[in-house]
Amino acid sequence: MPEAVKYPVLSKVNYPSDIKQMDVTELKGLCKDIREYLVDTISEIGGHFGGGLGTVELTVAIHKVFNTPYDLVVWDTGHQAYPHKILTGRKEALKKIRRLNGISGFLKRSESEYDAFGAGHATTSISAALGMAAARDLNSEPNRKVIAVIGDGAMTGGMAYEAMNNSGVLKSDIIVVLNDNNMSIAPNVWQISNYFTEMISHPEYNKFKGQVWDLTGKLDHFGDRLRRIAARLESGIKAVVTPGMLFEALGFRYFGPVNGHNLHQLIKIFEQTKQFKGPILIHALTEKGKGYKPAENHIQRLHASTPFDKVTGEALKKAGGSASYTKIFGQALVEIVKNNPKVIGITGAMPDGTGLDYLQKAVPKNYFDVGIAEEHGITFAAGMATQGIIPVVAIYSTFRQRGFDQIIHDIALQKLHVVFVMDRAGLVGADGPTHHGVFDISYLRMIPGMVIMAPKDESELRDMLYTAVEYKKGPIALRYPRGNALGVELKEGFNAIQIGKAEKLNDGDDVALLALGSMVDYSIKAAAKLKEQGISCEVINMRFAKPLDTEMLDRIAEKFHKVITLEENNLPGGFGSAVAEYFISNNYKNDLQFIGIPDKFVDHGTQEELHKILGIDPDGIVERVKEFIQLNKIKHEVSL
Repeated sequence: MPEAVKYPVLSKVNYPSDIKQMDVTELKGLCKDIREYLVDTISEIGGHFGGGLGTVELTVAIHKVFNTPYDLVVWDTGHQAYPHKILTGRKEALKKIRRLNGISGFLKRSESEYDAFGAGHATTSISAALGMAAARDLNSEPNRKVIAVIGDGAMTGGMAYEAMNNSGVLKSDIIVVLNDNNMSIAPNVWQISNYFTEMISHPEYNKFKGQVWDLTGKLDHFGDRLRRIAARLESGIKAVVTPGMLFEALGFRYFGPVNGHNLHQLIKIFEQTKQFKGPILIHALTEKGKGYKPAENHIQRLHASTPFDKVTGEALKKAGGSASYTKIFGQALVEIVKNNPKVIGITGAMPDGTGLDYLQKAVPKNYFDVGIAEEHGITFAAGMATQGIIPVVAIYSTFRQRGFDQIIHDIALQKLHVVFVMDRAGLVGADGPTHHGVFDISYLRMIPGMVIMAPKDESELRDMLYTAVEYKKGPIALRYPRGNALGVELKEGFNAIQIGKAEKLNDGDDVALLALGSMVDYSIKAAAKLKEQGISCEVINMRFAKPLDTEMLDRIAEKFHKVITLEENNLPGGFGSAVAEYFISNNYKNDLQFIGIPDKFVDHGTQEELHKILGIDPDGIVERVKEFIQLNKIKHEVSL
């Protein structure tokens, strides 16, 4: 079916300027088309569609009322911004979202002038928008509006409240739209609240209020009494019918809750409030997955990132394949907790993504979800650790960066036994640079007393988790990649691994491959290919980025002139750097080569595509080893 027939209104829209003259009836048709287009597209290629389905009317209303891109709209993360991408020249590009050389699944300033601020992690929008508002004032652009759109989940992060508190101090003109798709309000209150919100946002009401304020200001003491009574009356009404008193206390003028799917109401309140001065918060109630029943009825499908059946909403499963590392971890933790009730699991709003949903179901009292509040979650774990509890903090590698200070001062400095489990370590694929977990070795290695482990397969993952729980000397971290494990047979029970002890996997004579974590399997495969070409590699499963197995390194330094380190982490400050530091400190003269993530931000694509592009897959390792050996032959010949 031609797109002009299937999406009659959307087919006429490429940019926000195309909707400026549309009436509400036509805009409602546009919203219907956007939802259908989203489901049709994302069901084919995968992506985050639930949040976007819930912000269709909100997005249309913002672009209808405000003069974008001159007016700046800052979206928190990108899950809710798919409709925004559709309306800002990326309708066709959506068909390749999150794919190699396609558009990003998040906001990206280099991608569009309508993306005012890049985003991937939550809770950043209000801070960024306030910075833009302050810059606008310095640049003398009084007519430029700044709007931050933030979800209720992101509002659990402390950074959002830091920004709001600062907004109240600066009193810059800024509009914050709280996209609330989780809270609810009773029907009777809903109607009263809608009426009251419309009333206090109406220009005539505010004009009248200003006149009353001017008049009472001329009436000396009696006027002050009238002002106090009027203020208490307005505040009292707000306290009864709105949940906005916290925002008012932070210096925001609060409007809401409003129906986030009522275009007429949204347009009206945006048109009215954009004339106001100072910080404004509009509380919009929306429904994730709106307009698509499978998403409305099943919360776990709202965040689907794989292709799915459009009719049922069920993910299209790939045939065969081993269990994921996430699942292996989650099930292993349940086994450990059942044998040791002092062990608990902590996540930051990601039970499914981290595998803690298994613990949530099996032993719910030992499961804690702190929301999108990683800093709090880590110090929360520290508090538990002081009382003899063993917290297993399961947070994606990329999100754990937010708790760096807390890891240092609240945990490591106090030598507290906290287990850090970092899922999505290494390149994650379609979510791209904001979500690649490629810095954790570098930023954790510098912390005194920290232990860092990475398993070669799922069996070793289980044993490392057990080892970490049994470790009593301080913080210990365990990293593993996204995706399916290798499919090795799992034994019953657990075996402790000696801290800082590597293992030799096969003998070789020409070059040593010191591999960590996910790179062990790649190194074994590369060594097999190199053997066929007459190059003999010794493969070492290093296991630990910190502490290093110095006995193993001493042996390697004595046996091999050529040594290669392999890691799925950024090379600066990573595992290879640690090996180099040790070799230098012991005056070893070996030739070293480092294979890992280069010193740059890596774009999105499948894990396999990115590994190949960066030359860290088995074929890439083969070529790197051959080049390294050839280079050393040339150097040797030149020296002669």
